[in-house]
Amino acid sequence: MLDMKKMTTQMIDMYRTAFDNTFSAMMTLQDQMERMTNLYWGQLLAIPEETKKGLGEWTKSHKKHCADFKKAVDEGFKNLEALAA
Repeated sequence: MLDMKKMTTQMIDMYRTAFDNTFSAMMTLQDQMERMTNLYWGQLLAIPEETKKGLGEWTKSHKKHCADFKKAVDEGFKNLEALAA
C-alpha cells in the first residue's frame, strides 16, 4: 500500500512538472509575440491611439486570466496531493 501512495505522489509531481514547463513555455511565447506585435502596431501610423489602447487592455486582461488559470491548476494539484496523502 505504501508503494501505491508513493507512486501516486510521483505521478502527481510528474503531471505538475509537465504542466509547469508547458505553461512556462507558452507564456514565454506569448511574451515574445506581444513584443513583436507592439513593435508592429507602434510603427503603423494609420492605427488610432484608441485601438492601440484597447489592444493593450486586452493583453492585460489575457495575462490576468492566464495567471488565474495557473492559480486554479496549482490549487487542483494541491488538492490531489492532499487526497493522495
